Amino acid sequence: MTKEDIKVPNIGEFKHVEVIEVLIKKDQLVKKNDPLITIESDKSSVEIPSTHDGKVLSLNVKLGDKVSEGDKILDLEIIDTIKTERGISKFKDEREQKIKAKTQSLENNYKRSNLIVKDFTSKTLASPKARKFARELGVDVNKVLGSEREGRVTEKDIKLFVSNKSIQNINTKIAKKDPIQLNYSHSEFGEIETKDIPRIKKLSSKYLMNSWTNIPHVTNHDEADITEMEEFRNSLTDIYTGEKKKISPLAFIVKALTASLKKFPNFNSSIDEIESGKMTIKKYYHIGIAVDTSHGLMVPKLRNAENKNISLISEELKKLSEQCRNLKIDKKELFGGSMTITSLGGIGGSFFTPIINYPEVAILGIGKSEKKQVFIDGKFKTRTILPLSLSYDHRIIDGAEAARFNNDLKENLGSNFAYKLAI
Repeated sequence: MTKEDIKVPNIGEFKHVEVIEVLIKKDQLVKKNDPLITIESDKSSVEIPSTHDGKVLSLNVKLGDKVSEGDKILDLEIIDTIKTERGISKFKDEREQKIKAKTQSLENNYKRSNLIVKDFTSKTLASPKARKFARELGVDVNKVLGSEREGRVTEKDIKLFVSNKSIQNINTKIAKKDPIQLNYSHSEFGEIETKDIPRIKKLSSKYLMNSWTNIPHVTNHDEADITEMEEFRNSLTDIYTGEKKKISPLAFIVKALTASLKKFPNFNSSIDEIESGKMTIKKYYHIGIAVDTSHGLMVPKLRNAENKNISLISEELKKLSEQCRNLKIDKKELFGGSMTITSLGGIGGSFFTPIINYPEVAILGIGKSEKKQVFIDGKFKTRTILPLSLSYDHRIIDGAEAARFNNDLKENLGSNFAYKLAI
């Protein structure tokens, strides 16, 4: 028997770095260049490959160990390449059978009792890149069933996990059954007061949780120059009395958003079942308006915005706000929207990350406009700038499309669009 010590090679800046993955186990057959361990420094990570074909006799490292160049990783029995390939092929066949059986068992258990068979406490294998991808989507990589060797999780597996509504529902049920328990009382640290959560907030919480859990949110931040729009809005007067018209800036934003939705129909859609591969494109334009009330946030719909002028939209916005604040709004008016606008302009602040109002696929956040010095045609000019925060469902809308949508919306809010609007 020929034995070979597999050691950490010259890895440049990697000195006394942590082993974040052990990709093999004792008695496993490996081929030359198969990854053995993954190490990670503050800057990057790298996989250490095998230098020979053979069988793992013993492991000298474990998760969390610190290694440097020359440290021993494992003892390898050098064996015939043909035998090795046969053994690896057999190993792969056995692994594929295990994964297939595990997947079938998962489906059967889900149908029977809504229980997951994966051991979520076990260490899941995944590259640093896949782990980072999972963190960005808010996914616990330990809950993802990997399709590669030894159940190794890939980015594809994470995407499938996010889009698999049934698995997410199982995870939600498990989370509800095993909530985090505080081991102390708030009153131990000082005086407290217990109050009832407002009913509207209690009702909306489940919708917010559903949206945040099931939709991979991405937010695009941008700024719109609304200088001419504001000058136009402030110049409006009543043709009969000569008095200044009080038109809300939000009315202009509703009209501009509606025009962009016509140009980008994906933003006026819903995904009811991602597994079906179908999406619903809405031919109507019902814009949701987030209304801040003493009872909590409510989102009534301004119906058929494309058929209404600025004055009528402004009047209906006032009416809807009053109905919400007085709890006179019909429950049906809170559903069936195209896209929602949530504005902090009257309160303050610039950019934020609004949560999509399910089953819509996008929401537009509006900050407080302010005067800024902008460099135009070789000179600094004072312009009125409006912060925009566009959150979208990354399953159906990608970053490039979101950027184009924002660019179109900015044009609609600019000088050319404002003067074309019927008052």
